[in-house]
Amino acid sequence: MLQPVGVAQKHLADYQSIAGRKMIDEIRERASRLEGKRILHVSATAFGGGVSEILNTLVPLMVDVGLQCEWHVIYGREEFFNATKVMHNALQGSPQDLSEEQWQTWVRYNEINASQLSEDWDVCIIHDPQPAAIRSMVPQNARRWVWRCHIDLSTPNPFTLERLVPYLEPYEAVVFHLDEYVPSGMDGRSHTVPPAIDPLAPKNMAFSPEDAVYICQQFGIDVDRPLMCQVSRFDPWKDPLGVIDAYRIVKDQMPDVQLALVGSMATDDPEGWDYFNATVAHADGDPDIHLLNNLNNVGAIEVNAFQSHSDVVIQKSTREGFGLTVTEAIWKARPMVAGDVGGIPLQITDGQSGFLVSGVEDCAQRALEILADPALGKQLGRAGKEAVRQRFLTPRLLRDWLELFERLEV
Repeated sequence: MLQPVGVAQKHLADYQSIAGRKMIDEIRERASRLEGKRILHVSATAFGGGVSEILNTLVPLMVDVGLQCEWHVIYGREEFFNATKVMHNALQGSPQDLSEEQWQTWVRYNEINASQLSEDWDVCIIHDPQPAAIRSMVPQNARRWVWRCHIDLSTPNPFTLERLVPYLEPYEAVVFHLDEYVPSGMDGRSHTVPPAIDPLAPKNMAFSPEDAVYICQQFGIDVDRPLMCQVSRFDPWKDPLGVIDAYRIVKDQMPDVQLALVGSMATDDPEGWDYFNATVAHADGDPDIHLLNNLNNVGAIEVNAFQSHSDVVIQKSTREGFGLTVTEAIWKARPMVAGDVGGIPLQITDGQSGFLVSGVEDCAQRALEILADPALGKQLGRAGKEAVRQRFLTPRLLRDWLELFERLEV
């Protein structure tokens, strides 16, 4: 069978003080009508990236409210993940489609994984394009099938999408982050459910300023000088090279400023190392640019510390499925400067809870405004945190899934 992922126990009751009693009561009421239902999540990797972070909280909470929920990870080798990375980029707008050989590789690995998928599920939720063909290969293994898309499909490569769509047609429901990501021809099967963050996870829990300072110092940050920070994969859509360019404009006016680029290297992203190396080259040995990843002992706690201590948090994405790193930084009440793309405008009201930008100069200018006016930074941060509390925490995501299960008459 596919590789099961072990998750820690979590309890919905622990979220009541943050999410509010009304939300928790609604979740329990919906869950009581679904008690004992067998739910399976299938994804490409168990760590690195937003999907695995969401499932690490969502799966144990589904168990806590009475569902029999498991999470399994597909099998794949480098040839498969190379093909799915091309597919991912193409679906987000890259002109390069998969070669015929890569399409065949994708189908072959889906067949292998379909043969290993266990049976007798009430709902099987397939996450993202990597395992999307499984539904058409073993339809009898679950009563209902849901495809959950975590990427921006607003301007896809038409050839890639056209080849993928037949594999999506058998799904009873397809779920997207935003309405504008829904491709045409989904025939009323589409549902819009924004993702969410876990406020009690190590990456997002409240941190004392002293702890954040201590950890940042361990990585060579001068905690008495201003810090800009971007947390995300090393990926062309996250534009770390553009962040460095913006930092250099800021540094011309504020020579004390430092930049931290913090990312995780995921198992299903073979391009990551190439882009990390390109970012190192672009930094050109600047001692005030700190490039860090999970192989430098940067885990969830360290990410929390960098975000909590930053004077400005950047997310200069040029494409973005939703942008959970934006949500995480805003939750820490830090002022955010982020690309006006994907799900980011859903999270930030420009000028009220952060700044939306569309280029290097714009990004640098907004960062300078915040660095020059700490009161503005505090005001943006407070407004942003409250917006996240109301709309983008895991209990709301859990409620939305339970509502979808009911609609599917699971």
